[in-house]
Amino acid sequence: MDYKFAEIEPKWQQYWEKNKTFKTEDDFSKPKYYILDMFPYPSGAGLHVGHPEGYTATDILSRYKRMKGFNVLHPMGYDAFGLPAEQYAIQTGTHPAITTQKNCDNFRRQIKSIGLSYDWDREINTTDPKYFKWTQWIFKKLYDTYFDETQQKGRPISELVITEEVKSKGEEAVQAYISEKRLAYYDNAQVWWCDSCKTVCANEEVLTDGSHEKCGHQVIRKNLKQWLLRIPHYGERLLSGLEGLDWPAGVKDMQRNWIGKSTGAEVDFEIDGLGKKLRVYTTRPDTLFGATYMVVAPEHELVNELVTDDKKEAVEAYVKAAALKSDLDRTDLAKEKTGVFTGRYAINPINNVKIPIWVADYVLTGYGTGAIMAVPAHDTRDFEFAKEFDIPVICILDPKDVENRDEVLAGNACWTEDGAYINSASSETGIDINGLNKTAGIAKVIAWLEEKGIGKATVNFKLRDWLFSRQRYWGEPFPVIHWEDGEVTLVEDENLPLQLPDLEEYKPSETGESPLANAEDWLIVTDTNGRKGRRETNTMPQWAGSCWYYLRYIDPMNEDSIFDVKKEQYWMPVDLYVGGAEHAVLHLLYSRFWHKVLFDLGIVSTDEPFQKLYNQGMILAFAYETSTGAKVASDLVEEKEGKYFHTETGEELRQIVAKMSKSLKNVVNPDDVIERYGADSLRLYEMFMGPLDERKPWAENGVKGVFNFLARVYRFFANPENIVDGEEDMEVAKLLHQTIQKVESDIENLKFNTGIAALMVFNNLAYKKGKVTKATAETFAKILAPYAPHMGEELWSLYGNTETLAYEPWPAVDQSLLTEDTHEYPVSFNGKMRFKIELPLDMPQAEVEKAVLSDPRSEKWIEGKSVRKFIYVPKKIINIAVG
Repeated sequence: MDYKFAEIEPKWQQYWEKNKTFKTEDDFSKPKYYILDMFPYPSGAGLHVGHPEGYTATDILSRYKRMKGFNVLHPMGYDAFGLPAEQYAIQTGTHPAITTQKNCDNFRRQIKSIGLSYDWDREINTTDPKYFKWTQWIFKKLYDTYFDETQQKGRPISELVITEEVKSKGEEAVQAYISEKRLAYYDNAQVWWCDSCKTVCANEEVLTDGSHEKCGHQVIRKNLKQWLLRIPHYGERLLSGLEGLDWPAGVKDMQRNWIGKSTGAEVDFEIDGLGKKLRVYTTRPDTLFGATYMVVAPEHELVNELVTDDKKEAVEAYVKAAALKSDLDRTDLAKEKTGVFTGRYAINPINNVKIPIWVADYVLTGYGTGAIMAVPAHDTRDFEFAKEFDIPVICILDPKDVENRDEVLAGNACWTEDGAYINSASSETGIDINGLNKTAGIAKVIAWLEEKGIGKATVNFKLRDWLFSRQRYWGEPFPVIHWEDGEVTLVEDENLPLQLPDLEEYKPSETGESPLANAEDWLIVTDTNGRKGRRETNTMPQWAGSCWYYLRYIDPMNEDSIFDVKKEQYWMPVDLYVGGAEHAVLHLLYSRFWHKVLFDLGIVSTDEPFQKLYNQGMILAFAYETSTGAKVASDLVEEKEGKYFHTETGEELRQIVAKMSKSLKNVVNPDDVIERYGADSLRLYEMFMGPLDERKPWAENGVKGVFNFLARVYRFFANPENIVDGEEDMEVAKLLHQTIQKVESDIENLKFNTGIAALMVFNNLAYKKGKVTKATAETFAKILAPYAPHMGEELWSLYGNTETLAYEPWPAVDQSLLTEDTHEYPVSFNGKMRFKIELPLDMPQAEVEKAVLSDPRSEKWIEGKSVRKFIYVPKKIINIAVG
């Protein structure tokens, strides 16, 4: 009975495809379970063994849930817009669609070869015009929506109330007011620009070292016309919505930190001699008395107006230099503080004292207003800056019982903790907070600011407007026309999708415009009145298609609507979403934002898209390095007696665990594993490596181990001589039902490795007994099938069944067989365990003592001795003291 997986697996894959075994019907009478994988970007390299880990886990759960009577939605698709296909087009002239289709075909082939039970009739591709028609449609909804602060929800822009004051200023003012309220808007924006990719990067795509996460090149600041989305309006909703979600705590914390909610006050400082105000946001308005200077970010909109003529050259040079630095470089506490005086002063509103305004790169535009009031006595950065540039330091929080109190009071040391207010009163402005505690001090200052009309209590978010434009070709075109008279209109729904034109040149321009600017026939439009317009040349970022793809799976063939309302109400929310933790902020936050807008507009029925989230761990691989830490490609490594050596230099190497990478040549292709061991072995090994959410290294010996297990299963359960009629052996029956219960519990809790171990234990017992009944064999095939579906189907058919077992009922556990009526006791003499004995649980102690002492194995330990004490603990131990 050889295990011929190379014949068995293709046979069942063809059967599933021919019979559409996993096609999901919209049967609203059944309980639903929507299981979603984070769909992949179809790279040219294809899948590596890390991809199937999450896919296999969700497939096991999907197969199990079908057998439990659930209507399972388990789809797959491709997040297929992206930079690599466009870069390849630039290099070769090959249209990105051709490359993308080729890659998708390869991914589909690989996924099918693993035996994953997706409903392929629901496959989606974000580059398909039938798909991105609805991405464009959602963008239009965002454009035509505003956020009602009172109701804390998005509403159609047609419901926006235009005040009489705004109307009195004319139509241009009305349109400007409406534009300021739209969730999607077009404006000049200071952006991160990647000169290598020739595109704008979202804040989230710039790493802490100032490099672009896509290509690794350093980014710079640049002003460009961009589309942006007002995601901060949903900051509070995005925060509060996390509370009801079954997500990993770490992911929730990352989202909370990115949203960055804080409470404080906005305060207006009069700019001396300019007739304008400089607004700051502070979480500690109670420290206004200690503000001795102000700082604006180099990108602040008022920089050019603030600078006096004698300071202009120095400020311009400083601003230019700051644009080349990353946010990390600018905010690093350890770095030398730099800045330049603008020549201008502001009036501190709490005491009417003039304080200088500086430009410094440690202040960023990405938080608050891009300007700060500096309180050097109580902020480390402000203190270091003040000392560097000889700016006064005024202590307003008395540290009292600390060793260096005198130094703090004299302004020679910084105190960052709380203390009693001092130097915090002004007879000129009429406010005094000396002697109050922190809470009372903040409340009093805010009330005073609001009474004077120079400030107000404010909730602030670190979350910034989402830069939603890319200067590339291979992305969703915006359904937008910019007319020569300044009006902006959107393409009508009946004219969607707006498709990409064919181009000969895919390279973006040096000025920042995308290649679409070269497509004159596509670019220029004329309306019925002869007015000329220009289509938007930016394209949407790759995040656009992935923000809502889970909704399209619900009704992917619907050409008239984004989805059928009843289908959405049935299937949503997603019951389980599995993917990598690297998407904790970007994709998940963006998806939640879009979903909440659609919910506010009545398009979807749930406020959140993903009820449960699970992050699978990363599969790593062994790599090798020299004593100096230099990495060595695995094809230059040989093993000798358990040690590793460089084949060219002979140097002994260290074996380490690292991410799979082409440069280290340690990428494992699932095609190779399947060819050698079969898909069921690949699936089983990936689940047996360890807990699903942990990082773990790939080891081929482990694949061999599970392959050997499957081969043993096949040799026993496929051999008709081992399958008999009649009553099952009690020991086998008991362990079978324990195994059913264990496998079921472990699948429900995504603890697949321990479920596999239980299957192995049962298989060992079956071998030991030599025979099992047909009913037992069929049951074993059912509980094995979610893990090793090809093997499960093959065994099922060998037992005379003509239909797939995919929808066979999951075996019920016989609780009576889980109740133990005997227990195996370890028997010790003078504290040392000598043998084990199985006894009935209801046996009286006198009978237990008699049975143990009369056992032949006891003779050698009590011969010539007397039993001094017999210790019996039911269901635990037996210990006999002899002497």
